[in-house]
Amino acid sequence: MTGTKIPFTPETAPCGKKSGGERLLDDDGYGLVIRDQLFDCGCRRIRHEYHDGSIHLSAIRHDGKRVKDPIQPDHGK
Repeated sequence: MTGTKIPFTPETAPCGKKSGGERLLDDDGYGLVIRDQLFDCGCRRIRHEYHDGSIHLSAIRHDGKRVKDPIQPDHGK
């Protein structure tokens, strides 16, 4: 699996602030896809798609608190 880092322009982070950062994308070519957004403010948005088709979504504020994220589940596509 080879990862790709792509910078992104400021958008609303899980804490509600506008922040830029990096998108990380890993894909094994067999169904495992990992998309993470790491915001400059310290927040993180995570989307992991597994081989069986299941998807795990989470958003974590820069203070470590998990939050319900209003962003669409296909972020970073």
